[in-house]
Amino acid sequence: MVDIERITRDIEAVAKEVPGVSSALAERLTGGRYVDIQIDRLAAARYGLSIADVQAVVSGAIGGSNIGETVEGLARFPINLRYPKEWRDSPQALRRMPILTPAGQQITLGTVAQVSLTEGPPMLRSENGRLSGWVYVDVRGRDLASTVRELQQRVAEQVQLDAGMTVSYSGQFESLERANARLAWVVPATLLIIFVLLYLTFSRFGEALLIMATLPFALSGGIWLLYWFGFNLSVATGVGFIALAGVSAEFGVIMLLYLKNAWHARMDAGRSGDPALLEAIREGAVLRVRPKVMTVAVIIAGLLPILWGGGAGSEVMKRIAAPMVGGMITAPLMSMLVLPAAYWLMRRQRTQKVRAPQEL
Repeated sequence: MVDIERITRDIEAVAKEVPGVSSALAERLTGGRYVDIQIDRLAAARYGLSIADVQAVVSGAIGGSNIGETVEGLARFPINLRYPKEWRDSPQALRRMPILTPAGQQITLGTVAQVSLTEGPPMLRSENGRLSGWVYVDVRGRDLASTVRELQQRVAEQVQLDAGMTVSYSGQFESLERANARLAWVVPATLLIIFVLLYLTFSRFGEALLIMATLPFALSGGIWLLYWFGFNLSVATGVGFIALAGVSAEFGVIMLLYLKNAWHARMDAGRSGDPALLEAIREGAVLRVRPKVMTVAVIIAGLLPILWGGGAGSEVMKRIAAPMVGGMITAPLMSMLVLPAAYWLMRRQRTQKVRAPQEL
């Protein structure tokens, strides 16, 4: 335990030098005082005593042994027998404690053992069946992941571990690592589901890819708002971005449907060419201005109280709401301005390919 305490103190000193660590405290493993009785095997053997005989006297006379039980109503209390307190309240008294040998001689405990007071841990901590020491680290003003990674690097470089010792990082960092491992397949699965739904809606890879390509730009508003508020990336912000991705994809789907309906209406009327396409795009985009403004206003009005509120759970809810509020600024602009222009370029290229063989 002394070696473990030395390593924890070294890690504490290293952790205090890491930027973002507000406090670091290694658990003090010493502080307990124990009576240490070292049995002299040769001296005990001269009096015909074995190690077990001396240990039985120590455990029974000093620690006590239960010889019966008393019943008082529904309560049961053990009857413990041991030497009086004045015979065992100091190392000097323990050395003078009488012991009866098998030959009938009466000797003292100090004759066959060395009695002393030693310092040790007040309690023994174990983790997975191994003795352990703890270093408590608080992080402020910096994201937890980068702080722990730098701490891991410095500990590996500056702290020399003894044989058989290992260092593990637990607490919030361990929960964050598990959440990141889960998000590593949840986020791609979410994007894949969105793409499949888009393909089933439009039956064209090009139009599904068009909406998917606009998602990163639509999410940029959430990133800027996180930067403005000073929020670090976390599981809560990841949940907010997943929700924002769904809303942004919905904006793109509705806008693209209105653009296609306006264009198909002109094609059914026998109109084609760039002027008709540009007119259809203008009409389809204008029809979605008021519904999008209403949708954005409702979402922002519902999330602003969470973003500016306080109380229990507000720290987590703010980080979920921040990407949504920031994304409600860029996502509508992306769907109303960039998406119609991209659809015009894609549809214009397709109409030119169809017109070229007819001119030949």
